[in-house]
Amino acid sequence: MANSIEDQLSAFGVAQVLVLLKTPKATAAASAKILSASLAASVPVVASKVLRLIAEDVVSRLCKHFQTSETSADTALASVKTRGKKGIGAKWFKKAQDETNPTPAARIYPNLRIMLGTVDRAGLDALVKSKDVADVIAPPVMSLIRPTSVTAAEAAVDFTWGIKQLKADKLHALGITGRGVIVGHLDTGLDGTHPALKNAIHAFAEFDDLGFEVVPTPAAFDSDEHGTHTAGTIAGRTIGGCAIGVAPEAKLASAIVIEGGSVIARILAGMDWVVGQQARILSMSLGIRGFTSDFLSLTQILRARGVLPIFAVGNEGAGTSRSPGNYAEALSVGAMGEDKKVPEFSSSRLFVRPNDPIVPDLVAPGVAIISARPGGGYQEMDGTSMATPHIAGLAALLMSAESTKTIDDIEKAIFDSCKPLAGEAVERQNRGVPDAVKALALLRA
Repeated sequence: MANSIEDQLSAFGVAQVLVLLKTPKATAAASAKILSASLAASVPVVASKVLRLIAEDVVSRLCKHFQTSETSADTALASVKTRGKKGIGAKWFKKAQDETNPTPAARIYPNLRIMLGTVDRAGLDALVKSKDVADVIAPPVMSLIRPTSVTAAEAAVDFTWGIKQLKADKLHALGITGRGVIVGHLDTGLDGTHPALKNAIHAFAEFDDLGFEVVPTPAAFDSDEHGTHTAGTIAGRTIGGCAIGVAPEAKLASAIVIEGGSVIARILAGMDWVVGQQARILSMSLGIRGFTSDFLSLTQILRARGVLPIFAVGNEGAGTSRSPGNYAEALSVGAMGEDKKVPEFSSSRLFVRPNDPIVPDLVAPGVAIISARPGGGYQEMDGTSMATPHIAGLAALLMSAESTKTIDDIEKAIFDSCKPLAGEAVERQNRGVPDAVKALALLRA
């Protein structure tokens, strides 16, 4: 267990923990059958079905080890006005303390098969010893990887330079546009009224400060401006000849998960929701500075659920990286400019490990990227946050062209299509920049 659990127990008498549940073989087989059938029918997984497969008796056995506490972070959040007009977080906390009609103190994420809650020393010891628990870890604390530059811009009547750099426009000419693929997008949300995005939304969710969905189908909006930009790069529609989306017919399952509140609860809620929406790709420009294994189990869970995790590596320069973008299990993305150079801000790091020793895995257009701006119009941003959605869009194109291929097949085709940038050290770019046409040929071969 991470030292931060011990630190919290010492300081507050309680600690927030993330509990990974074991899955009995019979339950795993039944769960896989439901997930497979749901995917084939393009019908979202009903969370209650998966929750029953976790086994209600397991959840009820474990919930008694969690508690609400006046010294917990959740209590502090619930005591003030939480995100969303309905104040769901405060109502949850009040009900959790109601002895006549209690609510479990732990949050349950059925599609991920994990639980999040507050425990004291006795509760922690009981969870660690439980035969139903695979692991107990400290929840990671993540933050948005903000762009290094934001400027006003006008979109040209053309493809953006990033789309042309990846040769995604050549796949568009073949009729490969991402149709039928759902891309998970966890960010600051997106402006659903923007002309380039209003027809790109498969589903949208907002989570309050305690990680509860505030409204099942709220009007899509951006709590910042970051999410609208990244969403536009993934799947923005072509408007008046201005083509900003790498996969302009893919659909987005987008949720507001950052910043503010219990960030990990909101991100977990978003991840669980994205899996339930049948997304096959998850694009996240979020991270923890430096290397921590806290998010590793969650990244592994995503891959096990058939979701390709595509994460930004960070904007802190050479010799730095962000978790989970620096995991071998993630497809990590650094930035390149139109000048075919890796910008100074793009993070990169060499690890002492036999598998995937260099991050990022590749680089993609991340300088002077024009995409959608909340309220209409366009703006230009720099950052690995801008490079990441380019690769998410590329993956969507390949999945739409070859829908039976696995996420491992898609990832390998992208990797093998890469060409190194001349004059740049391998430690800064790893494989280089991918080629959409070559990746499709490799996938089909």
